[in-house]
Amino acid sequence: MSSLRFAIFLLLAATVRAADTDCPSLNDADNLSQTQLIERLTHGCRYDRLERPVSYTESNGARLPIDVYVRAYIYFMQNLEAHDLQFKIHVLLQLRYLDPRLTFRKVAPKRRQPILGEKQLRDTLWMPHIFLANERDSSLLGTNEKDILTSISPDGTVIISSRIKATLYCWMNLQKFPFDEQQCSTILESWMYNTSELVLHWEQKRPITLDPALHLTEYMLHGAWSNETVVNADLNDLRHGAFAGNYSSLSFTVHLTRQVGFYVMDYFLPSMLIVAISWVSFWLQADQAPPRIMLGTSTMLTFITLASAQGKTLPKVSYIKVSEVWFLGCTLFIFGSLIEFAFVNTIWRRKRNVDVKKMNSKHILKSTLSPRSKRRATGRSRSFCVPPASTQKENDPFNNYLTVHNIPIHTIHEHEAVDNLSKSTSFSSTTLNTGDSMPYKKADLTSVEMGEEHHNIGWTTLTPQEISMWIDRKARCIFPLAFLVFNAFFWTFVYVV
Repeated sequence: MSSLRFAIFLLLAATVRAADTDCPSLNDADNLSQTQLIERLTHGCRYDRLERPVSYTESNGARLPIDVYVRAYIYFMQNLEAHDLQFKIHVLLQLRYLDPRLTFRKVAPKRRQPILGEKQLRDTLWMPHIFLANERDSSLLGTNEKDILTSISPDGTVIISSRIKATLYCWMNLQKFPFDEQQCSTILESWMYNTSELVLHWEQKRPITLDPALHLTEYMLHGAWSNETVVNADLNDLRHGAFAGNYSSLSFTVHLTRQVGFYVMDYFLPSMLIVAISWVSFWLQADQAPPRIMLGTSTMLTFITLASAQGKTLPKVSYIKVSEVWFLGCTLFIFGSLIEFAFVNTIWRRKRNVDVKKMNSKHILKSTLSPRSKRRATGRSRSFCVPPASTQKENDPFNNYLTVHNIPIHTIHEHEAVDNLSKSTSFSSTTLNTGDSMPYKKADLTSVEMGEEHHNIGWTTLTPQEISMWIDRKARCIFPLAFLVFNAFFWTFVYVV
């Protein structure tokens, strides 16, 4: 029994000696190549890539979280895709942290330059698990070898640089489209290590760098800023693998302003011209229905096509956009020109003249909208009627004269009044010259004429055609002035509010 125990002891001792023999020595590390040195530093007897680097406090020896410093260099950005609420970005992401297990300053004091490698070197080291929280798609650019650079300094500082392309989600506020400003963020979070084990930081100097040659076709890039925060995850949040805790998070945001040159030249100026073309119908006579209808409908259809083409590039949102206000206003102006034609064409086809008290817009429109109203009911009749002979006094010389000479008594309108009065005056003058006996004097007839003129002062008769042309003349001024007022309010809201 004792011999069996002794045999087991010898076997264990041989195993320990074999393990010590298998662990490569770091002596004379100055004469080793980079590959040999890194192989000995990361050998399984000294280094476990599944374990994060550990550091302790000097006071009580508590285990500290590892600090990972991040820097981003943005050298390409694609225009925001409004219909998908996303944008594409190419960025050089650099991670820096300290791993005491990789320190070779003491074992290789003559080696001052860092150890450089690519993906193969990175795969032998521990890596902080970081992901893009708002990504829709991401990958390394090019081949895996040339787009990953790994550097290990003599003091154990590890720097890993990766060229990444990603499609990221960006919530856009399109209320002021196409005069909008957008702020799109790129969010980095720790995946498996919470804040008790790993904390992310931005580099103190220039954490976000934009390539000077970076330009966008539709947007103007005003700058970028960074932010550090902590994300709380509970058991209902699967973003961190259903592990509850606080996770460190970094984000950098770019400020973009849309350049409106394209939209002004392709949408706003053409829509202004289309609205102005619809006003050409005001210079056409109201009875020329075919050309005016064709002009109105063609401008309306053209404008609807223009507006729908612009709306196809945008998502369907619940709020009203500035561009929709513009297109709606222009549509109302074009529709208004069609309504104006229908109105004047209806008036043009009327058969009765319209009596207007005063030649101003209020009375003309009032008389036009109610052409059958009787002025007798309002006490403002412009035609006059001579009372019947039975209601006149028997000694009225004018009535007796009309009766003796068989002059008919009837109602005459304004266009007949002057002719009838001139005829009566001519007739009375002829009678006086022929020596006929007259029961009244010439002054009496003059007084009758003056009384009639005083009774009809201010009233004018307009034909339906004159009213139609008058409305068209007013529309030639009202529509452009209203459109200028609309533009003043619209552009003031866009650039001031």
